[in-house]
Parts: sequence; structure tokens; C-alpha cells
Amino acid sequence: MTTLKEGDKAPRFEGIDQNGRPVSLDDFAGKRLILYFYPKDNTSGCTAEACSLNEGYAALTGLGFEVVGVSPDPAGSHQKFIAKHNLAFNLIADTEKKILEAYGVWAEKKMYGRAYMGVLRTTFVIGGDGIIEKVIAKVNTKDHAGQILKELGIQR
Repeated sequence: MTTLKEGDKAPRFEGIDQNGRPVSLDDFAGKRLILYFYPKDNTSGCTAEACSLNEGYAALTGLGFEVVGVSPDPAGSHQKFIAKHNLAFNLIADTEKKILEAYGVWAEKKMYGRAYMGVLRTTFVIGGDGIIEKVIAKVNTKDHAGQILKELGIQR
């Protein structure tokens, strides 16, 4: 579980998007950022989460938010995921898990009694000043856009 909390300075990051272009926290200075971490492209929960954010994308950007997803999948996988679901936002390929580790979401998980390392599905809402406004660790994949707005006290 992440040790980052509301009020903390968001860790700076640099990565590449699905097209191999560099993306960093600095690119979002002065903007509110929804930075969401998910385990794997084209799996049921991750697809539901991405599609929910995509359906709410116009509302979120209309409120001044940018949306960026991060997973350990490579850029090519992200390209296919975006194309298949017509996603309107960028995905960062964190194959070396540097961003995942900086945000404390690369951690030990357990399934069927077996321990393994994986991504803790978590969303961070980061203010334009680089301060974390909200940490959502219990993600509602089917209505994540609505969940974010509700957690921030914003009515749809």
C-alpha cells in the first residue's frame, strides 16, 4: 500500500507514452491530474476502469482535469489497448517500474495463498501545484470517473 497521502508532494516522474513520447509530472504544472495505476492492459477490471474514465473524460477535462494511466505494460501493448477501446487519454509504459515504485503501488500481493509482486490499483488526484489532493485505493472499476467526482465532492 502506498504511503503517500493527501497533502503530500507528488513524486516527480518521467516515462514514455504509448507513442514513445516522453511524459513527466512537469508537463501538468498548473493543471489538475488524475494519475491512475492499473495492473494490465486488456484485462477485465483494467478495461472496465479505462472505459469508465473514457466515458467520463469530457466531464473530467471540462472540469480542468487531465487523465493519464500507468502500468508496467510496454508502449505497444498500450497502443493496442487505446485503439481497441478508443481511449482519449495517454498511457505511460513503466516497464522498469520506476514510477510504480515512486508512488508506492508496486508491492507484494497475494492470490490463492501465493505471494507475488504486482500493481496496487490506485488513483492519485494531483493539483496544479503538484500536491496530492486525493488518494483512491479502493477503486470502483465500473464507475471510476463517477467515484473520482464523488470523492472530490463534485456533482455530475
